[in-house]
Amino acid sequence: MSMSQIQVTKAIIGEPEVVEDGRAPGVERSDGWRRLKEAATALQGMQAADGAIPEAALHAAARVETERLREAVRDLAPRFPHDAAYLAAVDADLARWQAQGFGVPDFHDALVAFHPERHRVDGLRHLVVFPMYTQNGSPDRRIEALVAEVIWPEFIARLEAGDYGNRLFVSLRLVDFTAGYDTNSAVLFPETVSVREVPEFTWGAIFQDREAARYRRVVRAAAEITKLDLPDDARRMLEDQSLTEKSFVMWDIIHDRTHMRGDLPFDPFMIKQRMPYFLYSLEELRCDLTAFRESVAIQRRLSAADDLDDVERETLEHAVLVQYAVIFDRIFRFAITGSRVRNYDGLGGQLLFAWLHQRGALHWTDTSLAFDWDAVPEAVVALGDAIDELYWRSIDRPKAAHWLAAYDLVRSVLTPHPASAWARGLPDAVLAGPVRGYTDAVLDDEFPLSMFYEALEKKMRSVIAQTSGIRGSDD
Repeated sequence: MSMSQIQVTKAIIGEPEVVEDGRAPGVERSDGWRRLKEAATALQGMQAADGAIPEAALHAAARVETERLREAVRDLAPRFPHDAAYLAAVDADLARWQAQGFGVPDFHDALVAFHPERHRVDGLRHLVVFPMYTQNGSPDRRIEALVAEVIWPEFIARLEAGDYGNRLFVSLRLVDFTAGYDTNSAVLFPETVSVREVPEFTWGAIFQDREAARYRRVVRAAAEITKLDLPDDARRMLEDQSLTEKSFVMWDIIHDRTHMRGDLPFDPFMIKQRMPYFLYSLEELRCDLTAFRESVAIQRRLSAADDLDDVERETLEHAVLVQYAVIFDRIFRFAITGSRVRNYDGLGGQLLFAWLHQRGALHWTDTSLAFDWDAVPEAVVALGDAIDELYWRSIDRPKAAHWLAAYDLVRSVLTPHPASAWARGLPDAVLAGPVRGYTDAVLDDEFPLSMFYEALEKKMRSVIAQTSGIRGSDD
């Protein structure tokens, strides 16, 4: 029995009327959840951008809805015994928000009481209520609510307990949600919650079911449009949501831990700072390529071993699938999703596609896409090596020089916009000035889509749009 299972068991001892084990089956169809969603949605319509309800004329209605929300949380709480302290804090924070006149909401106490990282038990559910903005959704803070289910198969637990430890990583499945998650958002991050002071963050959650469902729908359509003959293992992913979800969990647990590992330019991504968006592209791509590299290493190690147990066989299976997921999600979905305004994930997809093409691992011939799968691992690893070399050298470089070197790496693969000041060479006034001048000189779309991607994006536009708000049960 895991520590999380022990904690859940302890939570229900001495409460004979509670028969829930934290899995809360059918809670998304309950009257309590319906009332909670209705109250949260009503409050959303009253809130300003900062989450406050400044109009006094709305306060009477806000008090009614807040009480409805509190009552629903209390009614549902026994179904989530492992979140008892958190849900009690949610009730208290809602009461204080109301008592203080619906100013900017402060859910600090609830946030520090919420610890999904302590309950990584496959199938366990969480009831989540926070005033927050949703990543890639609305930038405004709103009361949001969702029911989420943990995805934590045994092979992931073994990987995390071994070479890929990541105590902050939480893998979830979206069960139901309010409007803030009827978007492209696939994460639940504590830093998005409205609080009076920033606490120490101890977890970060990703909805792998949404990532997997988007992947399956987009890759299925892109493969048909490009006449790509998918390998059998890659095709299986398009037919099996659960298989794909687990592959994304493996990808993301390795990706997430990579942000703070390696020869880094001090801190390449996590500290809030304004810098050219292509640097974020390289950091996110570095982490994905590390997941690819590690999956190749795991595949080779387990393929050479004798007498694998069931967990090792499942690990081997997903090590292969992660490689397809990284390539196809990056080149088919990332590259053409979102606007062209500083789209760093899009740029990373473009970079990977062009790198593979220029090294003969990918071919676009006779209007058909094909891969030389024997050449793909070496080519992908080589791109990861190039970024690692950039990072290793950065430790001895000034920030501006590192930025210029990063640009040269991207430019060596992708063609910049013809009007690019960076491509022509920044003037001495910018080079001698503060680094914000460097950032200001970057075009919103510094590296435009190639003709291939322009055509693909037009054909894929409706498919991409259909993935907003998707969950695993939808595909």
